[in-house]
Amino acid sequence: MLVDYHTHTEFSDDSIYLMEKVIKDAIAMGMKEICFTDHVDYGIKQDWDSGNVIEYRNGEPLANVDYPNYVAKIKELQQIYQNQINIKMGLEFGIQMHTIPQYETLFQKYPFDFIILSIHQVENKEFWTQDFQKGKTQQEYNERYYQEMLDVIKNYKNYSVLGHIDLITRYDKQGVYPFEKIKPILEKILKIVIADGKGIEFNTSFHRYHLKDTTPCMEILKLYHELGGTIITLGSDSHKPEHLGAYMQEAKTILKALGFTKYCTYQNMQPIFHQIEDV
Repeated sequence: MLVDYHTHTEFSDDSIYLMEKVIKDAIAMGMKEICFTDHVDYGIKQDWDSGNVIEYRNGEPLANVDYPNYVAKIKELQQIYQNQINIKMGLEFGIQMHTIPQYETLFQKYPFDFIILSIHQVENKEFWTQDFQKGKTQQEYNERYYQEMLDVIKNYKNYSVLGHIDLITRYDKQGVYPFEKIKPILEKILKIVIADGKGIEFNTSFHRYHLKDTTPCMEILKLYHELGGTIITLGSDSHKPEHLGAYMQEAKTILKALGFTKYCTYQNMQPIFHQIEDV
């Protein structure tokens, strides 16, 4: 079964991929289920109805999802395409410690199926701009990134999976930070994730970012499996048509080789397990 549980549309500030076009493309490639997970990044982005002036960067609004229109559009598409594909409603929460209350409020407003918890910024400083890494050693910014993740998951529980756990690697100009140095804190993080009944995602975007390893890296996937983790979702992190559903069969092959036997979809924030078929 082909699914994609990390997709972005025109409701994200960094995509113009129309939601209905995503659905049509997914159906054309034989996808059975899809979950929309557009961006919410409190701290650096405003809600459209916040009453504050929306800033623009490179012509794109620094704004979160327009929630009422997002929910309405998904409901509309669910009705139109109900006999062709399962459509689930999610969001990608870019949480920081100081923004947790805003996400708690948002989560209570809508009937989500699935939430990706990602660390996109720390102290309102972004990774892709190098603002977060500036003035820090490689050890300092890697340890600070994972400490923020640990602190957040200790304090915020309304999520389904951790997204692209080692995202900092994508933007590390010093190269890949040694796994053994971050293994102790990753063990703490993954043990909490497992104890809380949450999971992690296998994010296939490492191909388009030309990374030398998977996302998360093979060592993190192995550690999660060794610790008893079983909840894992498959997502392309798509922002364009060429990203959608990419490398999903390869992802299943890799997971099966590591000992995983199942992957998950979600409904009403509850995981549904599916056997990884022979690929």
